[in-house]
Amino acid sequence: MCTYQTETVAVQGSGKGVATWFPVTTATVYFDHPQNAAAEHTLNVDFLNPERGPSARVAVELTAASARALAEAILASLPPD
Repeated sequence: MCTYQTETVAVQGSGKGVATWFPVTTATVYFDHPQNAAAEHTLNVDFLNPERGPSARVAVELTAASARALAEAILASLPPD
């Protein structure tokens, strides 16, 4: 079910768009109906740079199981603080 809970966080990194790489400054995360993935609901993550307009966006739609596995892999891969 959709949570309608949206989290937005400032990030520093790069995203690969259609033409080139661009700096990403924001990540938006929410659980909702996907636009393209073959699932009823997905965790949707948008990496974007609002200053560069709508084309400076990388979108990802993951099943809940895939999102949990990715979160665990990210935490396992990061060095300690």
